[in-house]
Amino acid sequence: MKTLWAILGLSVMLSAADGGALFQKCAACHGLKAEKPALGKSEVIAGWKADKTIEALKGYKAGTRNTKGMGAIMKGQTASLSDADMKTIADYVAGLK
Repeated sequence: MKTLWAILGLSVMLSAADGGALFQKCAACHGLKAEKPALGKSEVIAGWKADKTIEALKGYKAGTRNTKGMGAIMKGQTASLSDADMKTIADYVAGLK
């Protein structure tokens, strides 16, 4: 049982590390801990529920979301993200407070 908990703990730590690494390209606008309104326009996204972040990222990637005129910038930022990348980023952002 201890082994299972150790594996689960390691998995969570690796996921957080991956989320932090993936979030680095977001940090220039959103801040290192997602604490800034991007370019002074968007909401602070730190602590957003993962589902909300995934929905936003998918909308930007598809070109169907253009919140506060950020659609074109975010479409470019999300173009290379896989669904798994989006989930990892969303989980990371949800953990930021």
